Amino acid sequence: MTDSEHQMEAPSAPEPRRASRRSFFTGALGTGLAAATLAGRAVAQTTPTPSPSPSPSPSPSPTGTPTPGLSDVDILNFALNLEYLQANYYAYAVGNGALAAADISGTGAAGAASGGRAVSFGTETVIQAYAREIAADSLAQVRFLRGQLPSSAVIAQPAIDLSVGANSAFSVAARRAGIIAGATDTFDPYASVDNFLIGAFLFKDVAVTAYKGAAPLIFNKTFLEAAAGIMATHAYHAATIRTLLYRRGQSNAVLIPWTTGIAAARDALDGAPAEDLIRGIAPNDDQGVAKVSTPDGDRANIVPTNSNGITFSRTPTQVLNIVYLNAAAVTSGGFFPSGVNGTAKTSAASS
Repeated sequence: MTDSEHQMEAPSAPEPRRASRRSFFTGALGTGLAAATLAGRAVAQTTPTPSPSPSPSPSPSPTGTPTPGLSDVDILNFALNLEYLQANYYAYAVGNGALAAADISGTGAAGAASGGRAVSFGTETVIQAYAREIAADSLAQVRFLRGQLPSSAVIAQPAIDLSVGANSAFSVAARRAGIIAGATDTFDPYASVDNFLIGAFLFKDVAVTAYKGAAPLIFNKTFLEAAAGIMATHAYHAATIRTLLYRRGQSNAVLIPWTTGIAAARDALDGAPAEDLIRGIAPNDDQGVAKVSTPDGDRANIVPTNSNGITFSRTPTQVLNIVYLNAAAVTSGGFFPSGVNGTAKTSAASS
């Protein structure tokens, strides 16, 4: 391994700078969590929602008031479900196995993350280093979110399907995307580096849209800043994965069409909301990494943006449509065979 490759590997313990940032947010969020949630509920009960100021059409939804039916605790727990899913995928892929018991305990129906295994990266040491960094960041995010919640409110990890059978979540998703066809065909994200990147593409793009969609729902500004930081981390990861797939797709002809198929499948699952160019919402806003032809020549599509250069959002119910792999209103399925834990657990019937 070269010196540059060695430097890219994630350290076994968080860097001091990362640790100091986490300590700052832990103190700030831990102190204000219960008070902010109670205050938010009080505002919701006593203060009418102000009329939004005039703005260009379409206008963003007003922010600054708590989300009806969802507290900040509910939103953090919803995010924690997604972090459990991703952290286990990357932990398995880099050979660490499932998350430890201390990182997954809590309230609700506890379950195991089953079916994952290590990827053989072979000579792809640079991509292995990327994967190790993402695995370390994902575990840190699980621990961070758990640390901000009152101990009595932390949700347990639900059952997570990371297996590769014909009816596994990965295979069902791949079938929807046109990657495999037959009812008995399987998609194994651990079988090769390219397959691993496709699995990562499936998760990371959804994580970015989930955190962006949750931003207007968060009442406490310190929570909002922390969530924005997590979203930025996911966006860095997603851009790395999308760049790798675009580059490797120049020699492996199936990769770019696979990303297009996954994007189309996710669009079909999360419905056809009315277009809002300011918020980054459209009936068909998901995008693979296929090149885009312009009058100035072809360009890459590493960042899935609209005409304003804004990436798109998903609501919690739309995110559940995708991870449950179901366009209907259901409470379980796909990667969460028994459903997620917490208050936000039902997907929406796609319109």
